Amino acid sequence: MIVCNYIMKILITPTSFKADSTGPEMETLRRFAAEHQGELVFNPAGKPLTEDELIPLIKDCDGYIAGLDFITKKVIDAARSLKVISRYGAGVDRVDREAAKAKNIPVCNTPGANAQAVADLTVALILCAARKVPMLDRKTREGQWIRSTGIELYGKILGILGLGAVGKGVARRAQGFSMRVLAYDPYINKEYAGENNIEISGFDGVIRNADVICLHLPLTNETRHIISAEVMGRMKKGTILINTARGGLIDEQAAYEHLKSGQLGGLGLDAYEEEPPAASPLFELDNVVLTPHTASHTAEATANMAAMSVQNLIDVLSGRDCPYIIK
Repeated sequence: MIVCNYIMKILITPTSFKADSTGPEMETLRRFAAEHQGELVFNPAGKPLTEDELIPLIKDCDGYIAGLDFITKKVIDAARSLKVISRYGAGVDRVDREAAKAKNIPVCNTPGANAQAVADLTVALILCAARKVPMLDRKTREGQWIRSTGIELYGKILGILGLGAVGKGVARRAQGFSMRVLAYDPYINKEYAGENNIEISGFDGVIRNADVICLHLPLTNETRHIISAEVMGRMKKGTILINTARGGLIDEQAAYEHLKSGQLGGLGLDAYEEEPPAASPLFELDNVVLTPHTASHTAEATANMAAMSVQNLIDVLSGRDCPYIIK
């Protein structure tokens, strides 16, 4: 049991948390820190932190509410007093969990807190790619009055790779467009799928049959470039591909080539192999829709993730059971 009854230091790096932030979760955190004569240290860069940027900030910290920082073994080894890493969000692919486990540092996350927000943006990207909305908006502002033939979602097949909280939310929304939903997930809940008119499919079944494919998978060694040039070649001609999960799931150079050839009909990205993306050839294409890893940035999701990440940190530092420790 960890009970902090001494002066403590807490590092807070999500860009939505600032020193002047208000809200009930910040009041809870400030009150907890005050009870321990604690110090709150905020992200000085306003962006996800690199290994070299994290090390001097974390070395004396007891607790860490983590954004999309690169939490490597070197960072964890430098954290002499760290007792908990509380991720602001569900993804932990940037956390070296083995290094944390070796030092008995629990890693927590906030599953489901941003699921509705991410599902909303997924559908927004599908619609924008299907009708080339950003391009049409830009051309209209430029004084052009063009015609562009898109596709309807009605009656199309949506393939979902990863039927977690976000995938389920996307499936519900897609059914509102009268889309047929196929889903692949190695841990799929068959009862849920049956009750919600979701057809269970293998990975290849989704790839070969869907008109629109959206990714809701973690980034692991097994899933990196899971959408490769070869996989894109097996898709229906004109398939729309959407990634609001993690950069690295799609081979972006291969996607560019398949968009140019017409094998892919459209691409919507909120996550990239490199963030922020450098000058990418994808920027040239009118059938590509890009957003800056912002799927979870709604007022509601931000509040949910903040509240859960703060409570997780306090639970662990106070020696209470925390239901969101990743095993």
